Amino acid sequence: MENIKEIDLALQLFDIGAIRFGSFILKSGIQSPIYLDLRLTVSYPKILTAIAEALYHPIQSLCFDLLCGVPYTALPFASVISIQHDIPMVLRRKEKKEYGTGKMIEGVYKVNQRCLIIEDVITSGASISETADALLNAGLIVEDAVVLVNRMQGGVQSLQSRNINVHSIFNLMQILQILLIENRIDIPTFDRIQTFLLENQACSI
Repeated sequence: MENIKEIDLALQLFDIGAIRFGSFILKSGIQSPIYLDLRLTVSYPKILTAIAEALYHPIQSLCFDLLCGVPYTALPFASVISIQHDIPMVLRRKEKKEYGTGKMIEGVYKVNQRCLIIEDVITSGASISETADALLNAGLIVEDAVVLVNRMQGGVQSLQSRNINVHSIFNLMQILQILLIENRIDIPTFDRIQTFLLENQACSI
């Protein structure tokens, strides 16, 4: 059961338009009736802080030395956690520079340090997997990732096969249940999204 802060956060995300209903093509290529646009949260400092607080809660007992937010949406989340809890952070580039150092991972780190990946939403797990590859190639250890929303479409299981444990704050059904109980969505919308999730439980990377 979600706590009051998590329920409030889910409602705030809906109210700012970060949870949308319609027809959307996801990175995985599938067509979805629900989309989470968490990039909007950069314009809402209080919500951004609440997300960082929620993400930090399940990782306190984990063993890691560094944070790395998946570019680009999770970068602000990682930055807030880094500042609030004095945890060093590194950045993964989307593409390798053809000049300067040519690094894919920017920041100060040492080989064999443990790096925790932070992500906004997990669907197939592709974005986390790409970030993990870059970190591993730099000599870092990746054992855990924390995400705000698990879309329940195979990403967690895919990453488990790579020995990366995913810790999520919400799954999509929990968010839908909150929105239904709080009268943000109606029963037909809830049923439609639930059917979609049941029929699309696995997305290949």
